[in-house]
Amino acid sequence: MKSSFKRYLIGRPLKSDALGEQKLNKTKALAILSSDALSSVAYGPEQILLVLMAVGAAAFWYSLPIAAGVVVLLVALILSYRQVIFAYPHGGGAYVVSRENLGVNAGLVAGGSLLVDYILTVAVSVSAGTDAITSAFPSLHEHNVAIAVFFVICLTILNLRGVTESASVLAYPVYLFILAMLILITVGMYNVVTGQVPADLRTTVGTPVAGISLFLLLKAFASGSSALTGVEAISNAIPNFKEPGPNNAAKTLLAMGVILAVLFVGIVSLAYFYGVVPNAEATIVSQIAEASFGRNIFYYIVQGMTALILVLAANTGYSAFPLLAVNLSKDGFIPRIFQIRGDRLGYSNGIIMLGAAAIVLIVFFEGATEHLIPLYAVGVFIPFTLAQTGMMRKWWREKPTGWVAKFTINTIGALISFVVAMMFFVTKLSQVWPVFIFLPVIIWMFHHIKKHYDAVGPQLKLDAEELPEITGNVLIVPVAGITKVVENSLHYAQSLHVDKIIAFYVAFDHADAKAFEEKWKAWQPTIRIVTYYSPYRSITLPLTKFIDKVEHQFAKTGQRVSVVIPQFFPKKGWQHLLHNQSSLLIRTSLLFHRNVVIITIPFHLQK
Repeated sequence: MKSSFKRYLIGRPLKSDALGEQKLNKTKALAILSSDALSSVAYGPEQILLVLMAVGAAAFWYSLPIAAGVVVLLVALILSYRQVIFAYPHGGGAYVVSRENLGVNAGLVAGGSLLVDYILTVAVSVSAGTDAITSAFPSLHEHNVAIAVFFVICLTILNLRGVTESASVLAYPVYLFILAMLILITVGMYNVVTGQVPADLRTTVGTPVAGISLFLLLKAFASGSSALTGVEAISNAIPNFKEPGPNNAAKTLLAMGVILAVLFVGIVSLAYFYGVVPNAEATIVSQIAEASFGRNIFYYIVQGMTALILVLAANTGYSAFPLLAVNLSKDGFIPRIFQIRGDRLGYSNGIIMLGAAAIVLIVFFEGATEHLIPLYAVGVFIPFTLAQTGMMRKWWREKPTGWVAKFTINTIGALISFVVAMMFFVTKLSQVWPVFIFLPVIIWMFHHIKKHYDAVGPQLKLDAEELPEITGNVLIVPVAGITKVVENSLHYAQSLHVDKIIAFYVAFDHADAKAFEEKWKAWQPTIRIVTYYSPYRSITLPLTKFIDKVEHQFAKTGQRVSVVIPQFFPKKGWQHLLHNQSSLLIRTSLLFHRNVVIITIPFHLQK
């Protein structure tokens, strides 16, 4: 039944040679890898206006040059990550670039930041989408956490079904959102050009504004740059593209950049022309849609598509997190289970880990994760800065043809990314301070995992050292009584034709010990029985002491000690709760004995 339910949820297993069929074409890749970046159109422009509101609505005209600055940074990032795609065609993005050009620790900072950021991507995106839904239906507001967790579970299951299947489902909403935004911008601009939008709604560009400062403008620019989260996802996910992977990834990255630039500039421009002021009741996009269409079907389509893209933005995390985890795992910094492909050829352990971590965040913050957005943004701009700096060093060191132009692009991108990251630290320290805790902790964990793997490797490697000679075997059989379970285990022990079989019985009083010895000798006279009186009713401690004694006695003669543990299994799983788990406790305690072999003999009950 368990297997059937699993097949129903994620589908039938795929053969390894079907991996090529799970690769993405550019159309599907654009949908699932750009949803995070495109969704930021719904809140990026609003972040700019919220900062400018500190000096009044008259300062809103500054949103236009700020938007232009964000586009300049976007262009620098797109060109930089395009170079990353061709320089590192096996994926890994900022982690691989930083590790190879700036050192291991720089790579781990970038990789650790992105791993946490992808978890935040899922938690923040799903929570934001849930808020949009419950805002339309206020009666559902008290169920925010449950709805958000439900969405995360759905996305996790969908991604476990495979890359192509999730892309096939998620492509439609993403392209519908793009279409809805383009229609909104086109209609809005038409209204502006034809004079249907009064000029007195806005302040003329260039109007002096009291109280404006460079610091405030940089803060607004940093806030607006949160719209660029997710730009790096394509460079991490090159292995998911159909061949030629790098070429297809580069074209997809360029398409995403163009669409994001058009939508971002369009929404910021319409917000300026319409004189939209941020408020708690309606988002910037909502106000623009209402001013352009009125409260008709088109307005609700825009709102519905916006809510949907916010939820689906989480899927960028599901696409990029497992592949980044694979690169870190191959280098030995995180567990190797992240390299294992699941039934549907996806890296299912990474997908499940991401979903579980996002659910923990949503439950812990009770679905109110909006104050994590600055942490979410700074977690991206740290890798942005490191990746671009790493590419600068690569070009400077290798000096290939045309390296000066490439170096210049990366220098501009690195400087702007660094400024944005610093602005987040300066202006939003109360929200981004956790980065100073979790990054050192994560890097410490990475190094300790690596240290373990480095220590294990040489110990498992074949060498010329001879193994100690084993001249015989001594079997110890812990027994709890005279039963079929014990008889089954003794029968197996005798079939091995070993040198010595010793049965071991723990009694809780002297009379029981004597009576059991007499019964045993009558039942199995050829097998030695050792009884031990345990005044404190412990079973494992007397047994381990006896095993140590036997091991010490026979080690000199080259004989190996094996423990045969009888264990019966009820017909139904829940029936385990009705029985003592002595065999499990014994087996667990013996796992730490270096030279003891543990053999479990199962006895299955029929009813």
